[in-house]
Amino acid sequence: MRLRGGAAVAVLIMLSVAGCKDTTGASGPEATTGGDSGGNSGGNSGGGTGGGAALTAAESLTVKGRAPKTGYSRERFGTAWADTDSNSCDTRDDILKRDLKQVKFTGGTCKVSYGVLESDPYSGKEVTYRRGASLVDIDHLVALSDAWQKGAKYWDASKRIALANDPLNLLTVGASANRSKGDGDTATWVPPYKAYRCTYVAAQVAVKKKYDLWVTAAEKAAMKKVLSTCPGQKLPSGGNPTSAPSRFHAK
Repeated sequence: MRLRGGAAVAVLIMLSVAGCKDTTGASGPEATTGGDSGGNSGGNSGGGTGGGAALTAAESLTVKGRAPKTGYSRERFGTAWADTDSNSCDTRDDILKRDLKQVKFTGGTCKVSYGVLESDPYSGKEVTYRRGASLVDIDHLVALSDAWQKGAKYWDASKRIALANDPLNLLTVGASANRSKGDGDTATWVPPYKAYRCTYVAAQVAVKKKYDLWVTAAEKAAMKKVLSTCPGQKLPSGGNPTSAPSRFHAK
């Protein structure tokens, strides 16, 4: 569900997954009032109280150089959109149902066939989703390639699979703006829609902190630069466990 108020500030709230089994943990970057000076909302997910100030969390992240991309492939993070939360719906459809409005299904109550992204977090524009001819992507806020180069190459498969399917790291966005991001971090890419930048960076900080991923010096400086404009921004929390069930495997 997308909720808009006032000066077109993009905020996200969790939309319960209708017709599926338990969906506990299926929550992504969401906004609560943070009292910041930049007019943006603070971030909190999963219905919790958040993890404190995102700027403080950013300052605590470990700084190292980017490791080589050698050995990276999407398959190292498991099969795409695995149902790691065991709710009988794949992760992609879980996120579509969480973030879209006017949702319609095909073949039951898991496969989303239609929905409206009322305010794309990356462009601020309304985008319509139609299965098979989609104008939306499910973005990994922390790109898997970026994660690989900042710690994930040393993890076991279970943790990589968990990251790839963690709702805290996933967001429905317009495809056009998203595909300019590639595997960029905050130092190289932030959303064109300025009203969402604090929420976006706070979410990246939350994911990197949760999974003990490091950041480069340039990345940390860029995170702090954005978050210094919204010092009341809260750190999102929640999502799935950092280890996927043992039935899931990756190369």
